[in-house]
Amino acid sequence: MLEPPPPQLPPGARPPRHTFRWDLDKTYLRTEFDSLKDLAKAAIETAADKQAFPGATALLRALRQDGNRICIVSGSPTQMRQVLAAKLALDGVEYDEFILKNNLKNILRGRFRALRAQIPYKLPAMLMSRIAAPAGAETLFGDDAEADAIIYCLYADLVAGVVSLQDLERVLIASRAYDDDAERCLELARRVPKANVVGRMFIHLDRRSPPMGFRRFGPRLVPVYNYFQAALVLYADKVLTARQVIFVALEMLDSGQYELGHLATSVQDVIRRGRITREKALELTAEANEAAASGALSGRTDLPPFERIAESFRVRVRELGNAPVDPEPELEPLDYVRLVDEEHEHRHKRRRHGMG
Repeated sequence: MLEPPPPQLPPGARPPRHTFRWDLDKTYLRTEFDSLKDLAKAAIETAADKQAFPGATALLRALRQDGNRICIVSGSPTQMRQVLAAKLALDGVEYDEFILKNNLKNILRGRFRALRAQIPYKLPAMLMSRIAAPAGAETLFGDDAEADAIIYCLYADLVAGVVSLQDLERVLIASRAYDDDAERCLELARRVPKANVVGRMFIHLDRRSPPMGFRRFGPRLVPVYNYFQAALVLYADKVLTARQVIFVALEMLDSGQYELGHLATSVQDVIRRGRITREKALELTAEANEAAASGALSGRTDLPPFERIAESFRVRVRELGNAPVDPEPELEPLDYVRLVDEEHEHRHKRRRHGMG
């Protein structure tokens, strides 16, 4: 159950050029909900108490450009709208949609399976959003705490016409969707404008899941340990400029949780995993150097001269030599029913071990 429904574009308005869809908890915000204590703490936190992951705010601001659309779909309850909206306002994050889950209504109707269900909630929310404002390109941001990788790939394949309605029906049955929710999702899948528009998905590794476990989803899905890595890939995708990547890096450094060495290691990691090339990393370093010379680091006397920073990054890239990058596995069509069954089993194991 969505609250509120995604807004329609005004009559005559141009469709967005690029839509960026974000989860909130564990993707943008540091949130723990693996225990009742965690849930209680999250419920009483003020907007000022809530913390965004370093770099996420700068990245969202950079993506907020003319022709782009920011859509947030969160599993947080609607009762938290005021505090979550206040947090986003404090961070200076603007958005076009902000959808929350009406779990109180689920409880009152005795729909207890829906409290934890992600696919029957998030998938129709995304489909409805695209129906209301179909963009020519989409980029998705989620995390490894729940089923975001499955949901995002399923959404992308549905919109591209790769997954049939019959296959979707089997997935909804496997996900324990209520009959009316399943029918609604199927109807939205029939209506959604079809095109191969999802070019990139990012999974924030909040639980430090091994990146190798996501390779079966293909190269369009990129697991990232931090938002500097996401910014690097978006630069390679020609979504961000070098100057915008610098701003993401600066926010991470200012958080006190990262140093320049951490960022250099992050560059090496995405190169090793084949997510950007050495050539693209060196190109970014050169363009960032030009941006710094034109004032991108104005007033940052706390940092070494940028040429020294740039050279240290070039050295780290060259240290990789000609080491082979991780090869992409031969991809097979995703078996979404099996993926959903595996995700349910994984979640039940975590609960049995007291891990949420």
